[in-house]
Amino acid sequence: MKKVSLFVSAVSAAFLICASACAEKSNASPGGLESSSYTEQDLVWEENFDGSTLDTSSWNYETHAPGWVNAELQSYGPSTDNTYVKDGKLVIQAIKDGKKYTSGRINTYGKHIFKYGRFEAKLKVPSGKGFLPAFWMMPQNEGLYGQWPKCGEIDIMEVLGDDTNRVFGTIHFGDPHTQRQGYYVLPKGDFSKDFHVFAVEWEPGEIRWYVDGMLYYSANEWFTKTKTGSAKTYPAPFNQGFYIILNLAVGGSWPGNPTAQTKFGDNAQLVVDYVRVYQKKNYDENVKAPSVESKLRAPDADGNVVINGNFSESENMGDGKGWDLYTDGGGKAAAFIADGQLKVETKNAGSLDYSVQIIQPGIPIEKGCKYELSFDARADKPRTVIVAVSAPERNWKRYLADSKIKLSQSKQHYRYEFSMSDETDPMSRVEFNMGNQGSTATVYISNVVIKKIK
Repeated sequence: MKKVSLFVSAVSAAFLICASACAEKSNASPGGLESSSYTEQDLVWEENFDGSTLDTSSWNYETHAPGWVNAELQSYGPSTDNTYVKDGKLVIQAIKDGKKYTSGRINTYGKHIFKYGRFEAKLKVPSGKGFLPAFWMMPQNEGLYGQWPKCGEIDIMEVLGDDTNRVFGTIHFGDPHTQRQGYYVLPKGDFSKDFHVFAVEWEPGEIRWYVDGMLYYSANEWFTKTKTGSAKTYPAPFNQGFYIILNLAVGGSWPGNPTAQTKFGDNAQLVVDYVRVYQKKNYDENVKAPSVESKLRAPDADGNVVINGNFSESENMGDGKGWDLYTDGGGKAAAFIADGQLKVETKNAGSLDYSVQIIQPGIPIEKGCKYELSFDARADKPRTVIVAVSAPERNWKRYLADSKIKLSQSKQHYRYEFSMSDETDPMSRVEFNMGNQGSTATVYISNVVIKKIK
């Protein structure tokens, strides 16, 4: 989620919990999850980095100054100190020289362009605050539907250097900027210790993300439309040729800047074993976009669209059908349902408001309607919590602005009203942010209700 191509600037990143699963060996399909239908017979291009230097008949070096995008600190260039081939692997090396940083970014622009298929890389990421490696794609003709984000972007793999057991997969598109994003968490180890296989399968009407052969997220809702222009025929913008990009960013608006604890040298490397592209002989482009109405969660008998109580963590945590716990920026916490209420135990409050975050995605907010959010809450000791109703797929707009509440040891009832003037959003979310509030007191939340009042 950075992002730019060769020519455009990007926006800052945020977080959306869509999926979480456990890694298995490549091509496995544990737990009923879908495995890939692509086989070795579908292989159309591969790069194994077998030579002694980067093959410039396939790859271009990019050159950019610091701050070119996302307030990143590194400069990109063709230096073999930053980008080189060794022992059958590509190494993109971030280097610190005093207060300056250099790194590498390469692409297949104008050399290997693909429309649909499976795009796969086996790689190992760096670890440390401030690193953001990426394996991603941008359109060859960026002006076909308009500059970023209208042109579209496919992020196959992004891993934050200080959260190396979690990978993000994302698409960016539209005007206003919209995204779909999922993430995957390894149950053991992290992506900086061993090589893992990251892939995306991009087909007309659906894009799917995999780790080690296992599907963890899919998306089929996107559009190409400007605020004043007409919509393009679905599946635009993801119906044109894209090229492949590999890079290692240092610092910036999403990962934050390196700290005194961030190590460079061998620790600051994106190492790529191979890149492979698979394609079927034919793809059916006669597809239709899913309707917004088909995605609207039905309210209960009382009009509430929030899923509360009477469910267990194992059934609902992380599946988009109940409450999710997200931690980042040093936050550590546990959450579960007990005695009809959501209990959040914080071990470390972290450095960000969302370092400890309880969310429920999939909240439908309809155009022209007025809503009420209400809930009961308390804490073991007086503390603050930030509540909001946000639009993670619409550049993190707030339908209900961040509202700081003061909790006491006695249960209190809270109530907020907000109106929806934008187009209907079936994927908004309610969130409770408990990080960076100067307290780790346990929080109890119950009877969360979002319903139309007009």
